[in-house]
Amino acid sequence: MLGMNETPTHAYEALTPDVMLDALATTGLMGDGRLMALSSYENRVVQCHLDDAPDGVGSPVVAKFYRPERWSDAAIEEEHQFAWALADAEVPMVAPLRLGGETLHHHNGFRFSVSPSKGGRRPELDDWEVLEWIGRLMARLHNVGAKQAFVNRPALDPITFGHASKEALIARQALPLEVEGRWVAAFDGAMQAVQSAWDAFKGAHIRLHGDCHPGNILWTPAHGPHFVDLDDARTGPAIQDLWMLLSGERPQQTQALSAILEGYEQLRPFDRRELALIEPLRTLRMIHYSAWLARRWDDPAFRANFPWFGTADYWHGQIGLIHDQTEAMEKPPLHA
Repeated sequence: MLGMNETPTHAYEALTPDVMLDALATTGLMGDGRLMALSSYENRVVQCHLDDAPDGVGSPVVAKFYRPERWSDAAIEEEHQFAWALADAEVPMVAPLRLGGETLHHHNGFRFSVSPSKGGRRPELDDWEVLEWIGRLMARLHNVGAKQAFVNRPALDPITFGHASKEALIARQALPLEVEGRWVAAFDGAMQAVQSAWDAFKGAHIRLHGDCHPGNILWTPAHGPHFVDLDDARTGPAIQDLWMLLSGERPQQTQALSAILEGYEQLRPFDRRELALIEPLRTLRMIHYSAWLARRWDDPAFRANFPWFGTADYWHGQIGLIHDQTEAMEKPPLHA
């Protein structure tokens, strides 16, 4: 890991507005010069206004420039195929445009896609009817996801999100020496509980959205919710796409889960054994998040937006949270 005072360089420094507009032009879309950066740390995503948008392409569009070396072309194309399978099944999903017969494009060393620009706001997750509607939508996504498997995209499991994260943190020397031993001990204890729960679950693993937090579900009053951003689509248990919609204390989480499953089970059966994976999945996401920051530390945008990462205070806090999660995994799972 780069030292805290070193100045990093990153491939995205070459992704200037002119490069973005030139990239768009290679697809036959001519930007009028107006670009607006959209919220995204993993990739670079911009809204682009067009001159004389072709038939079937509205203006503005959203251009997504994929982080170099993260996914293979085959993995990105598999994401796009999943998005189009959802769209073809009339699941509200923002899928990349097919331009010149392709959804993945290359320019100046960058890979990118272009999608329609769809507005919306975060859903009101304290509204039972909204949660029930999202549950139905999630069931429709999973009905499509269960039809076939990913070939080029990894699974979400204790290896990829847990042990690989630990290896990345150690390799990048992200843990200060004075806390490394305590963090590793906390990690090892938590992962025993995670692995035990994982081994006990014998249910299905399907294609998932993978990162279905409230910001990736946009709501419009006329049409309800629609999904965005399949960048983290992976294989895993269905509950992964549900638990991030739960917040608050246990009674609030139980109530929200009941509403989501009320909608979900109208269209797809739900295996109640998956409820035992909620806290293990929460633990894996927490550990993976720290590793994600460490893996991206050469990107100046991360240093600017996460200046607290890597400090002793941060890691002391993480150790406490991991201990809390270990205790949470010892309690009976949520029920609905």
